[in-house]
Order: sequence, then structure tokens, then C-alpha cells
Amino acid sequence: MCRNIKTLFNFEPPATEQEIEASALQFVRKLSGFNKPSQANAEAFDRAVAEVAASARRLLTSLHTHAPARDRETEAERAKERSRLRFG
Repeated sequence: MCRNIKTLFNFEPPATEQEIEASALQFVRKLSGFNKPSQANAEAFDRAVAEVAASARRLLTSLHTHAPARDRETEAERAKERSRLRFG
């Protein structure tokens, strides 16, 4: 899995449109192997990003949980600690 794609569900405040778009872009980049597509592939690449973002939006709005919403700052600190333990 791409390390740059972050969990977007069950946060307060909810995921922003920019976070959903960034996640979709990273996913399409990973699948295609392109960081920036050629002119010949740009239309297909951009369409794929838009479709993945739309699917992600639908997914996030349809999911339900009874767990309390997570705090972004707490999750960021946990990630930093995991990274520190892993890489020193």
C-alpha cells in the first residue's frame, strides 16, 4: 500500500475535499506508475483521479461507526512515534 495514502474515515472534523483529492491522486499514481502522465495519457489519468475521488467520497459518506471520532493531532503523534521506533 502507498504510505502517502492516509486513513480519512472517522475523524473530527471530517476529511476535506483536498484530502480526498490528494488520496485519489496518490492511488492513481501508484496504480499507473506515473508521477506526472504524458500528454497522451493526461486525460485518462485525470479522469481516473476524478472517478477514484468520487468513489472515495461515496464510501466515506456511507460508512458508519459507533467508535468515537479520532483526533488528527493524536494520530499524527502516533505516526511520528511509530516512525521513530522503526527508523530510529
